[in-house]
Amino acid sequence: MKIDAEGAGFDEGRLERITEHFDRRYVGPGKITGCQITVLRGDHVAYHRSLGLMDRERAKPVTEDTIWRIYSMTKPITSVALMQLYEQGAFLLTDPVHRYIPSWEGLKVGRVRDDGSIETVEPEAPMTVRDALTHMTGLPSPMASTHPIDRAFAAERREAGASATLESVCEILSRHPLKFQPGTRWNYGLSTDVCARLVEVLSGRPFDDYLTTEIFEPLGMVDTGFFVPDEKLERFAANYSRRPGEPPRLVDDPQTSTYRHRPSYLSGAGGLVSTTADYLAFCRMLVGRGELEGRRILGRKTLELMTVNHLPGGADLTQVAVGGFGEAGFRGVGFGLGFAVGMGPAATAMVGSAGEYYWGGAASTAFWVDPKEDLAVVFMTQLMPSAAYPFRAQLRSLVYQALAD
Repeated sequence: MKIDAEGAGFDEGRLERITEHFDRRYVGPGKITGCQITVLRGDHVAYHRSLGLMDRERAKPVTEDTIWRIYSMTKPITSVALMQLYEQGAFLLTDPVHRYIPSWEGLKVGRVRDDGSIETVEPEAPMTVRDALTHMTGLPSPMASTHPIDRAFAAERREAGASATLESVCEILSRHPLKFQPGTRWNYGLSTDVCARLVEVLSGRPFDDYLTTEIFEPLGMVDTGFFVPDEKLERFAANYSRRPGEPPRLVDDPQTSTYRHRPSYLSGAGGLVSTTADYLAFCRMLVGRGELEGRRILGRKTLELMTVNHLPGGADLTQVAVGGFGEAGFRGVGFGLGFAVGMGPAATAMVGSAGEYYWGGAASTAFWVDPKEDLAVVFMTQLMPSAAYPFRAQLRSLVYQALAD
């Protein structure tokens, strides 16, 4: 990977603060085993470093082609896939989801009574495709929750086990009420898996096949997929979880990982593995306004539609989010069609630009694109939970302070 900090408009010496910070504060003390960081501006890679180990137990260093679990960084890819079909006239954002998943036509909205029981009411408006792209569906969440609708769905989902598919989970969802009126609140959860199912329904193809032919192959993303084949296993990183005051605990050994086999459930919300080079190609396409090296993945105006704030009344997530979890901060952060959208430095209390967009993954991976600066950054590591350390905010400060022009 050719690095040209000066050509990218960065001060090379100040960019080295990134290396010092992550090596001294995180890799050296063993808070993370290793990481990989890339900064792109225009057509130039300004900074790229691989630090530490990808597999502590086997003393394997991070390499250029290390494969990482990207979890929720799958969501922007899924959203781009669905919006490719929008460009083909396959649907409108205002279409009800039940037009494409007929069993959802009778979905009700649940209200929790004081005794914990659920009463149901009619939705004020049907759930739309835009609601699915913006996490405003009201669908139950599979994550740990005390909400009775979440608990009921999670129990039935566990019974389905490893044989579940996008289609079968959508059928399970048809048997549970929504947690709020669609389009009124933001709730992180299964909405992007619904987008993946919509890709299957609208294209008539398995989700993984669609991604491979329409996104991965055109962008040269040769190592991105839902599992790690045997011939690539040596490049697959181990995954860890934070233990305060102790070394991170191994939670997913590459040799025994469930990622070694193609899953039946092709999660558009969090199922992919990838490399820094692959995800950087995706980001280069975004920086290129939908095009990479003459290959157009998405129209410029479609990408503009995806990266403006779609929350009601121009709200930020502090005003409409249910629960406190997401892969971005809530203050001064809106949400587009698959991306968080920053409202500017004063709103977020972080350095950056209004209109930047981004997301991250459960193992602390992250990316952002700043159209005003022609900038993209990709950060890869494998530490859960993603809120263990403020990697993302710190990396922002370190990147922007190095801009020379």
